[in-house]
Amino acid sequence: MKKTLFLMLTMMGLTASAQNVMTPELLWKLGRISPLGISKDGKNIVYKVSTPSIEENKSSSKYYTVAITGGTAVEITDTKEILADKNVSADGKYLVYNEEVKIDKVLGKDYYPDLDKSNVQIYNGLDYRHWDTWNEGKFNHVFYKENKEGAKGIDILKGENFDSPQKPFGGDEDYIWSPDSKSIVYVSKKKAGTQYALSTDTNIFEYNLESGKTVNRSEGNLGYDTAPQFSPSGDLTWLQMKRDGYESDKNDLVVSFKGMTMNLTANWDGTVEQFMWAKDGRKIYFIAPIDGTRQLFEVNFPGMTKIAVQVRQVSNGDFDVSDMIGISGDDFIVTRTDMNHAAEIFSYNLKKNTWKQLSNVNTITYASLQMGKVERRYVTTTDGKKMMVWVALPPNFDASKKYPTLLFCQGGPQSPLTQSYSFRWNFQLMAANGYIVVAPNRRGMQGHGVEWNEQISKDWGGQVMNDYLSAIDDVAKESYVDKTRLGCIGASYGGYSVFYLAGIHNNRFKTFIAHDGVFNTQSMFGTTEEVFFNNWDFGGPYWEKGNAVAQKAYNEFNPINHVQNWNTPILIIQGGIDFRVPIGQGQEAFQAAQMRGIKSRLLYFPEENHWVLHPQNAQVWQKEFYKWLKETL
Repeated sequence: MKKTLFLMLTMMGLTASAQNVMTPELLWKLGRISPLGISKDGKNIVYKVSTPSIEENKSSSKYYTVAITGGTAVEITDTKEILADKNVSADGKYLVYNEEVKIDKVLGKDYYPDLDKSNVQIYNGLDYRHWDTWNEGKFNHVFYKENKEGAKGIDILKGENFDSPQKPFGGDEDYIWSPDSKSIVYVSKKKAGTQYALSTDTNIFEYNLESGKTVNRSEGNLGYDTAPQFSPSGDLTWLQMKRDGYESDKNDLVVSFKGMTMNLTANWDGTVEQFMWAKDGRKIYFIAPIDGTRQLFEVNFPGMTKIAVQVRQVSNGDFDVSDMIGISGDDFIVTRTDMNHAAEIFSYNLKKNTWKQLSNVNTITYASLQMGKVERRYVTTTDGKKMMVWVALPPNFDASKKYPTLLFCQGGPQSPLTQSYSFRWNFQLMAANGYIVVAPNRRGMQGHGVEWNEQISKDWGGQVMNDYLSAIDDVAKESYVDKTRLGCIGASYGGYSVFYLAGIHNNRFKTFIAHDGVFNTQSMFGTTEEVFFNNWDFGGPYWEKGNAVAQKAYNEFNPINHVQNWNTPILIIQGGIDFRVPIGQGQEAFQAAQMRGIKSRLLYFPEENHWVLHPQNAQVWQKEFYKWLKETL
């Protein structure tokens, strides 16, 4: 009680005397929460806090528990005795885990053992590299063994050149035990080489321990099948996309019930991100983007309720519900963020519709800061649609003054722009440096219906560019916007947007910043690793001369064909091991800018992928970002 009172008084004092604003150094000293679950006794939440060290250029982690009802967090050294292990079978006999296994010959020494000092890689198909790693013939495989010391593991994908967990981001969420402990369910895309690079066809497989046989539980579905879970009554449930090659297809919640697959969200105009069954099995809770946020939803299960399927939005507000942790009585335990606050753990009372913050990793730090407001704005697009736009204002905003303003172009391209918290593209930090940030939920954003989300595919340089310009033009009408000091920034597809707008903006912008952006759609098709993405979004390969949709992507919508109009300073940032948007994209853009005599700078990170993950590199990124804006805006 005394500790809680001290924390409250400290926060009150800091709030009263808050004089500081966010800085790059402070941003990278914030603790980053990773929830681990609810304790076996149901009384506590267990979580990890990772804190970057700029000096040591790495992060360190500590583990904590906090009561379900709230209170002071307690540091712990070991989580094994507190948390139930999902990888132990229900009967306690077996443990499931994953290891990387060498399957394919790739290296020179694989083919020629006598030439063991050779340094060469030999490929007979695509998928020769993925995200930031070269394929050396190794694959993630699922193993199980008796749950005792010294037991030998059994590889349930023995000899298969397929991955489970899926690369590059899959973990032990890609495999689970059946409730009867007789089988293991896992996710895998059972394609190799070029077919792997062309497809999104993952499936849900079930391996029977007694027979050693595997059954495809999602056979016939051609898109992503992911996130398997069992209901309280033992019904296999997962997330499903329908179309092969479309990574941003509508993600539906499906249940295998009495021999049939039930799609619970088929008639709901949205896409599911993650889900969790209610303990009584009568409904499923899930997170989905909606109108510029991520919120908690529920859908009833007709197999238990005997009523028609109904989807209902449970939570509402200008924040994101980020991660589901668990359910305790009437309280749903989640993490929550907004554009001014990194993730903390909250409980949401499902009956009272009330929130309670349970963790306070960064509460004292935020209490000492002055923060700007983040406001909603609705803009009419050139085709008469209503578009939601986030506008972040500087701390101590004064409408009688004029502020430089940045148009933020989101990546994806089919990803939501919600109340998430970024440690790189941090709107609070931009605002603290005196910039207004305009962040439109342009075409391609999830959370505004499936049609809105899909309108960007095969139309990268079309209506979405009008959406961007509509947003910045509308906000620029305000007297507090300095129309002579507008900038445009973005990464990935947002970087493409910057490169494209640089050729068509009609002198609106005074500066540009593009990070890992697509500059040349033709060379992008020829060098990226997940070929299915460009096949879908560009409409096909560049050599299909009779394919009008594809030719538009490689000609009219190709930024290289508008470089003759470039006349504005541009900062180009590129990661050296970004295989999604490979290094040549940044090199081509920088070379074009330099050859045209445009003030330009290349910020190259040899050891970074599509993101910037090392603390000192992140600091250089921030320093160069604001240095460039100061020079050019």
